[in-house]
Amino acid sequence: MFAKLQQWLGLKRPPPSIPDALWRRVEAGLPFLDFLGVDERLRLRELARGFLAEKEFHGAQGLRLTDEMLLGIALQACLPILNKGLDAYRSWVGVIVYPGDFVIPRHEMDEDGVVHEYDDEVLGEAWEGGPVVLSWFPGHLAPDGVNVVIHEFAHKLDMENGGADGFPRLLAGMSREAWAAAFSSAYAAFCADVDAGRDTTLDPYAAESPGEFFAVASEAFFETPASLSESHPDVYAQLAAFYGSDPAAGARRLGDLAGARGTAPPGA
Repeated sequence: MFAKLQQWLGLKRPPPSIPDALWRRVEAGLPFLDFLGVDERLRLRELARGFLAEKEFHGAQGLRLTDEMLLGIALQACLPILNKGLDAYRSWVGVIVYPGDFVIPRHEMDEDGVVHEYDDEVLGEAWEGGPVVLSWFPGHLAPDGVNVVIHEFAHKLDMENGGADGFPRLLAGMSREAWAAAFSSAYAAFCADVDAGRDTTLDPYAAESPGEFFAVASEAFFETPASLSESHPDVYAQLAAFYGSDPAAGARRLGDLAGARGTAPPGA
């Protein structure tokens, strides 16, 4: 199977051939892919195959990477670049996968010049110019409401023009002023809600920084687009322009179909 191709380090690999049964099995575990149209699903598959050929995967702490894991990561990693292409990820090659969360030693200097050292338990990490580090949980143990893969790859896009500051390189025709206005206003209001202990649509972790707000909002954009569109319409509009996609429209389409059939749509 194509997992073995990842061992051919330094060699040019063709995109792997993936059995239909494997596509169906992995995609069934990613119900938000149903928000895509037929043509978009086909393009996503081709991007995922190219991603698997170009990137080097490494299982940390003895983790054995299965074909299902690799394909699941590739599909989710390519969702943010569905309308951008693999060139957006060409500046790095490594994807490191840990069995569950992991610890990263941190060194930070406070305003008095004192350096503090501590261990930070994280689910993922995107390094500028370096690899993406991800945690992997069995389906029933995955953290609720968190998509580590989309989150970290959104950080990678944010880093295209520097650090992860919530202001990625925008597409031609997009307004920097409109982006800044939408995100700065939403972030300020969101932080106020978190500080006041009010319930929020997005994970409170988004209040950590503008970069985290962008990454968490990107998770919601792809996984729960209708909710994000309702709670943060200006942010949703900017992300729709940035990602070149409108998953909320796909969610409405599925909702209409589910209503006609008497079934529940994905995410309901």
